[in-house]
Amino acid sequence: MGGEPAPAAAGETGGRAPAPRGAGQADPTPWTDGAAPPVFAPPQHWAREDEESPAGRTARPRPPGSRSPARIAAIAVCAVLGAGLLGGAAAGSLLAVDTPAAVTPESRFQDARTAWHSTPVDTLFPRTLKGRGAGPGGADRAWTRVAVAPDGPCADALDPLLLTALGPVGCARLLRATYTDATASSVTTVGLVFTQGDRAATNALRTRFVREKLAERADLMPRAFPVPKTVAAGFGDAQRASWTVRVLGDAPVVVYAVSGFADGRAVTDPQPAPRATADGATSAPAQSGLGHEAKGIADRVERGLRTTVQKPTETPG
Repeated sequence: MGGEPAPAAAGETGGRAPAPRGAGQADPTPWTDGAAPPVFAPPQHWAREDEESPAGRTARPRPPGSRSPARIAAIAVCAVLGAGLLGGAAAGSLLAVDTPAAVTPESRFQDARTAWHSTPVDTLFPRTLKGRGAGPGGADRAWTRVAVAPDGPCADALDPLLLTALGPVGCARLLRATYTDATASSVTTVGLVFTQGDRAATNALRTRFVREKLAERADLMPRAFPVPKTVAAGFGDAQRASWTVRVLGDAPVVVYAVSGFADGRAVTDPQPAPRATADGATSAPAQSGLGHEAKGIADRVERGLRTTVQKPTETPG
């Protein structure tokens, strides 16, 4: 009052008012009054409500890193439980991977018993068969399926004497198909006899067939499966030229194949495939390659059956 200078307005520095700035714009004015700039303290960890002082007292910051005994105990329990769960899960995974399902020869033998109705027909008798090196002199062969017979009993499809020879193991079901070669000059019927015998009876029959050479006897030759209105229409008993019969030891199955000419000509001197495929054989079945046809088709159908029944069973992971 009376000549005293007016006090500086709030926010002035050194008698000079700061320049106006827009909303959200940083203040470019430096600190000139010697005061240190404000320091922003880091956020504090506040105690929980149930750990506060009695009602009416102001909550105070907990010293950094401090934990109540109850909370420390809870954390320790959670850590132990978590480690146990992780360890159990890891052990379970290792057991699931390292413990395969037991597959024994006996279980595979029994699994093969039902393959006649559990396996698709195109798996047992593929529409086409490739015979690399299966012909005379190692020539390649290829066969196309003409038809598949309905599955049924053996009585009407096998010669009575062959049926008698298979008597110790019985006949549960018979599957048959007829193939022709790439030139349609030969036809071959291949069959799968699913037996009723156990492993011991099957192996005993197999031993007998080998010892007594029953597979080479013409009176035990399998019958053909003719297919009307096809290249195999005239394929009957008189047209059979070469054949093979095999009793499998690891499956309750007898595999056979019988071949002949597609033009319906009769064969007076049929010859089993082992002899018709021997070096130097001069019979009509040998020179025409019909022994190779019977053997080659039987080989591939047998191989496909073994692949199917020996495939390991998948277990869920």
